[in-house]
Amino acid sequence: MTYFGFLVRFLAVPLLLLALLLWRDHRRGMRLPPNLSNLPGWLAVLLHVVIAVLYTTPWDNYLVATRVWWYDPHLVTGLTLGWVPVEEYTFFVLQTVLTGSWVLWLARRLPRAAAWRPAQRWRWTALLLAGGLWLPMLFLLILAVTPATYMALILVWALPPIALQLAFGADILWRYRRLVLTAVAVPSLFLSVADALAIRLGVWTISPAQTLGLHLPGGLPMEEALFFLVTNILVAFGITLALAEESRRRLPRFGRRVAVPNGANGVS
Repeated sequence: MTYFGFLVRFLAVPLLLLALLLWRDHRRGMRLPPNLSNLPGWLAVLLHVVIAVLYTTPWDNYLVATRVWWYDPHLVTGLTLGWVPVEEYTFFVLQTVLTGSWVLWLARRLPRAAAWRPAQRWRWTALLLAGGLWLPMLFLLILAVTPATYMALILVWALPPIALQLAFGADILWRYRRLVLTAVAVPSLFLSVADALAIRLGVWTISPAQTLGLHLPGGLPMEEALFFLVTNILVAFGITLALAEESRRRLPRFGRRVAVPNGANGVS
């Protein structure tokens, strides 16, 4: 199986199925509920595709350049941007669209979210927990603990944007927790199973020296399951927050809080 063969089987086919289901919803007049209509669904997904490509590209190039993972040159087209084959960039896009489409499909079907009250303490608590996990991972990289390299690289890369999402709307995400949990769990499990097959077939290889040696059923390195978990969290959190009615009211206030005060720049 080539890398593009993997993409067709495990991302393009399910994405086509979801597209047909969303088209059928549109024909039947099924729309996102009013409380999840802050942005058009397609726009929320498109924005996350752009962010995913821009944010993941340098990180993934570093992984390949340092041999944290590598691909079989006989199973790719040979077209690369940096150190990474063009198939990998296609993976960024398709995974984001797949998970984003799954969020949109679920949002039309899950029961209406419970009543909600803003809870700033939830946001601070979630932010502190994310920061508390990020710092040890950073130290593992600084200390060059080789078996922890891949795990630490995943979490050092993924936790800052997750922390930002939680700081903005951990309480909003809790309101939509059924949507978020289902949106994360299903694609994470599906892509982990597909990834285990791709590794077994030699489409790509994960460095044994730079991983902890812990494997899930099917031989999947724990770090790969962690990667799919955090990337689907990023997409599901981000799209839910982009769609949620509460975000529209909160965004201006949040922007003012994180901005540098005018006085600090000598501007009155």
